Amino acid sequence: MPTPIQEFDFLVLGSGVAGLNFAYQVASRGRVAVITKKDKAASNTNWAQGGIASVTSREDSFELHIRDTLEAGAGLCREHVVRTIVEEGPARIQELLALGAQFTERDDPRHPGQRELDLTREGGHSKRRVLHAADATGAEIERTFLQAVASRPSIRVFEDHLAIDLITSTKVGAAGSARVLGVYVLDRTSGQVEVFSAPIVVLATGGSGKVYLYTTNPDIATGDGVAMAYRAGLPVANLEFVQFHPTCLFHPQVRNFLISEAVRGEGAFLRGADGQRFMERYDSRAELAPRDIVARAIDSEMKRTGADCVFLDLTHLAAEFIHGHFPTIQARCLELGIDITRQPIPVVPAAHYQCGGVVATVDGVTDLAGLYAIGEVACTGLHGANRLASNSLLEALVCSHRAAAHALASQVPSGTVAIPAWTTGSATDPDEMVVVSHNWDEVRRTMWDYVGIVRTTKRLRRAEKRLRNLTEEIGEFYWNFRVSPDLLELRNLVTVAELIVACALQRLESRGLHYNLDYARPDPAWVQRDTVVRRG
Repeated sequence: MPTPIQEFDFLVLGSGVAGLNFAYQVASRGRVAVITKKDKAASNTNWAQGGIASVTSREDSFELHIRDTLEAGAGLCREHVVRTIVEEGPARIQELLALGAQFTERDDPRHPGQRELDLTREGGHSKRRVLHAADATGAEIERTFLQAVASRPSIRVFEDHLAIDLITSTKVGAAGSARVLGVYVLDRTSGQVEVFSAPIVVLATGGSGKVYLYTTNPDIATGDGVAMAYRAGLPVANLEFVQFHPTCLFHPQVRNFLISEAVRGEGAFLRGADGQRFMERYDSRAELAPRDIVARAIDSEMKRTGADCVFLDLTHLAAEFIHGHFPTIQARCLELGIDITRQPIPVVPAAHYQCGGVVATVDGVTDLAGLYAIGEVACTGLHGANRLASNSLLEALVCSHRAAAHALASQVPSGTVAIPAWTTGSATDPDEMVVVSHNWDEVRRTMWDYVGIVRTTKRLRRAEKRLRNLTEEIGEFYWNFRVSPDLLELRNLVTVAELIVACALQRLESRGLHYNLDYARPDPAWVQRDTVVRRG
């Protein structure tokens, strides 16, 4: 017996800051479903340590923040998008504070007895402009929005539900122009595939860090939104720009613990295995250079010396200061036997953030009517070839707000379209799940070995060939066996891996996060030029 269709006015995929803010903004105008594939707090937002960049200081200005973002983006940012997000940022911060977010404060030196927001500085920023909640900013923002969403009875959060594919009018053979109708969703608990329908669907699914063997991202970051959008025929762009965070903890028991950008922003040094600083040999800004430069410098230093890691040293900073600013990092390192007040932290670069994604406007509008893409899943033109640290939470706040306003002002089509129930056909239960786990590992190792921080065309072609074979094998598995969460994520993972390689092979230059030894310099002809891939 087919499962009844779950009907809503708004359907949001993802429970990070972008998805939750959109849901909160539209809740007064209809029924909202938030679909999240694990628990509602599982998101990249929740893992964000550093903070949210915005102009809130008298010493700062919009023009400086815009300039820093454009410089980091290496000629690919769209200035009107950057300006919009930077200039609207302070208003969104005030809304966040009004909802109850609590950021770290300090004594105001100009007004004794008063407090002000404590601002830190990160790589690529010319001023202190990063608001933070100690070193767990994302968790504080996530808490704030989960509390806000819980206060709205028109919002239902469906935990342990994994979106499979978008349902479009084209797929079901409906007349008229193409538009989104809903999503097929796997309920992890029951194992049943359900139909969720809505005239407005929002992709807020985050990034794809798990496509690499080593990443700072949680296990949920498998590129689901990008893969679903691509399968639905939407263009994706600039996926070759994968930001590798320079400082991920290097430890045999822990592979994805991030050491915040703010640690370097507050004065920590990077040292090689010999104990000597090396960043000044690569960039005059030393440890405060943008992430792409720092990650490549660490990669080069490790290859030059044969070392497994480098070291982030903050032992020259006061222990009280370290405890006050980085309590989460200090506690986690202590659990692993590292006292960061006395010992440098072993670190390596790890995949962190995708700068490309589903092509969307600053309002989240995509090429498919009714479908929005916001947050890390979207390619709006803000980040260009390299994301400026802590601009991601800012983008999520501003773009989700604008997308909600756009959705509320849009004309929703009248009438209903019959959506067919999910059918398993002759699919059976998988007999050897080891195939899934082996393919998962092979995808991630292929990407790490051939599509990493430094690339060559030969390596990219090798990756392309291996991924093509994996895609065929995974596709056969998908069509022959009943779907499972691991299989669905693997299917999305290999799709995104292929898209990253396809974009990388298009770009015959080195720019920002994409560094190809065969084309080692930026080509002026590629300024403001995106790599776009569309199915078929």
